[in-house]
Amino acid sequence: MFDKMKELLAMKSKMDEIKKELDGLVLESEDNLVKITITASQEIKAVSIKTALSGTDKAKLEASLVETVNRAVRQSQKTAAEKMGALTGLG
Repeated sequence: MFDKMKELLAMKSKMDEIKKELDGLVLESEDNLVKITITASQEIKAVSIKTALSGTDKAKLEASLVETVNRAVRQSQKTAAEKMGALTGLG
């Protein structure tokens, strides 16, 4: 039983290390209108609009933001899954 506790504590320590690593990994997703910067732990760090708003259709910009944010989140989820998979042996 003591060995299992040691294993669990070691795994928790490794997971904390991976979480810290994910917090430090910065990913970007962009298209012609916007650029999203996100950490691998899925915290949005920046949203940059690449074009002047006066000439851009509002609906098009809003749709671009939604698509780009979702792409950034998927990218961060994939990165996190790869890191955690290495720990669990499933990746």
